[in-house]
Amino acid sequence: MAMAAALRREGKRLAPLMSSQPPINTTLRSSLISPLDQSSIGGARSISTQIVRNRMKSVKNIQKITKAMKMVAASKLRAVQTRAENSRGLWQPFTALLGDATSVDVKKNVVITVSSDKGLCGGINSTSVKISRALSKLNSGPDKETKYVILGEKAKAQLIRDSKKDIALSLTEIQKNPLNYTQVSVLADDILKNVEYDALRIVFNRFQSVVQFLPTVSTILSPEIVEREAEAGGSLGELDSYEIEGGDTKSEILQNLTEFQFSCVMFNAVLENACSEQGARMSAMDSSSRNAGDMLDRLTLTYNRTRQASITTELIEIISGASALTG
Repeated sequence: MAMAAALRREGKRLAPLMSSQPPINTTLRSSLISPLDQSSIGGARSISTQIVRNRMKSVKNIQKITKAMKMVAASKLRAVQTRAENSRGLWQPFTALLGDATSVDVKKNVVITVSSDKGLCGGINSTSVKISRALSKLNSGPDKETKYVILGEKAKAQLIRDSKKDIALSLTEIQKNPLNYTQVSVLADDILKNVEYDALRIVFNRFQSVVQFLPTVSTILSPEIVEREAEAGGSLGELDSYEIEGGDTKSEILQNLTEFQFSCVMFNAVLENACSEQGARMSAMDSSSRNAGDMLDRLTLTYNRTRQASITTELIEIISGASALTG
């Protein structure tokens, strides 16, 4: 109290002098600093803390969004995982009967790349595109032809950059509605009507767990190639051991068999890839939420340090002014 009273008395005594002639150091500082700099001196600390505070708010909002997206992906994964596991029993009998001749040498290859329409799901789409490009190079030659059939927007965006002329068909938004066999069989019928093929190579991600998916290639041969391989006694040689009943010829049965095989494998591939997409999105959103939490901790520390430095500077200025007046 005594110091405060002394400061007030000293201020009253120096008031006429301060109003009539500014101090030398104030005059010098005013001549060296532009009006823009003078306006920014007082708000420098408040601007820095405001920037950090806005950044903290945006990071919190992002963290809320990533957590919500993780919950949505978990809900969708539970809905489609059971259907994908049940669909595996559709293509297994075909593999036992006709085999899966991935290394068969044919002239007309069609690579069907199954991807997602939305991103933020890790590298599953990039993996499918890399395998598709590798298959195209592996089956290229002077008398060979390779075309792409793309399911999903993400694979289309990548393959259209360097292989636009090789894209025969592109289908998007196939997962807009819940997937069922009827929908996928219609897609398979459209593919068979629009492309000529000796071998259809379906590239997709087989679901293993939430954090693991297996890039897979399933091969569907045309009826002519199936018959040729069966006659050659290769991996399809056991086909002749079955008796055919009815009026249909062997070629007609093979035609119907390969078309049904293609629709079943496509149905399983789309479901497996949908499971892998949701699992990868869960993992990606969980990592994003944890990274947002770490960033929020660092920003909180920076904000507290900046605020404490501002308070300390103001206290030093008050004490220095009081010391100057009393001294």
